[in-house]
Amino acid sequence: MDLAVRAGLKGWKFVYVGDVQVKSELPSTFKAYRFQQHRWSCGPANLFKKMAVEIIQNEKVSFGKKLHLMYDFFFLGKFVAHTVTFIYYCVVIPLSVFFPEVAIPYWGVVYVPTMITLCKCMGTPSSFHLVVIWVLFENVMSLHRLKAAFTGLFEAERVNEWIVTEKLGDANKTKPVVIDIKEADKSIDSQLTEPCLPKLKKKKSRFWDRWYYSELTVGIFVLFCGYYDIAFSQRGYYLYLIVQSAAFFVVGFGYVGTPTPNS
Repeated sequence: MDLAVRAGLKGWKFVYVGDVQVKSELPSTFKAYRFQQHRWSCGPANLFKKMAVEIIQNEKVSFGKKLHLMYDFFFLGKFVAHTVTFIYYCVVIPLSVFFPEVAIPYWGVVYVPTMITLCKCMGTPSSFHLVVIWVLFENVMSLHRLKAAFTGLFEAERVNEWIVTEKLGDANKTKPVVIDIKEADKSIDSQLTEPCLPKLKKKKSRFWDRWYYSELTVGIFVLFCGYYDIAFSQRGYYLYLIVQSAAFFVVGFGYVGTPTPNS
């Protein structure tokens, strides 16, 4: 991204070649997906902080391109999208059940989110049946992306963290390789074949080691707000809040992703 931004500021133009096919792989575990999303949110935010002045002072590109890069790409795409998603759907709407004087317009709760969701689904109509699950999961991931964006913007502790997504491929499908050992090789002293370093003992995994406590905390908060709405406010927000809290719990307890031998 850094190279692409600098090339764009030099006035270069890019050509997207659609007929070039490259194999790709989705993260197989939720932990790998979290690391991937941290890079994709923290990196752009940190790049924006380092290059904002250079973009503004650049004289080789037009004002419209600068505006697109600063406002559309960095500000809206990397900050506003995550902030609005989490703050609005996971903080403002839940907290509104405690304040009767706060009235959120019905179009802000239902119509606008529905239209945005439908517009996003137009690109992948075959997955339309998963739209509700996708919206709930994106709301959960907005918490992680928002933390990563602020980490990059303020250069917090994990700003330089770079954990590459593990590629599993067909590792679980490969057949064992059988090697024939000659009779002469069997006489090798066993002492010569011992490893130089002692074999590390694998730490026993406990079930709570895969819990994500930030998601669980937000899930408890949203669930409490949902039950408060049922008992006192009676605004009908509980229909969304309880389902959204369930999504936080599913993610928080680690029930997302494909189990692998190393997970």
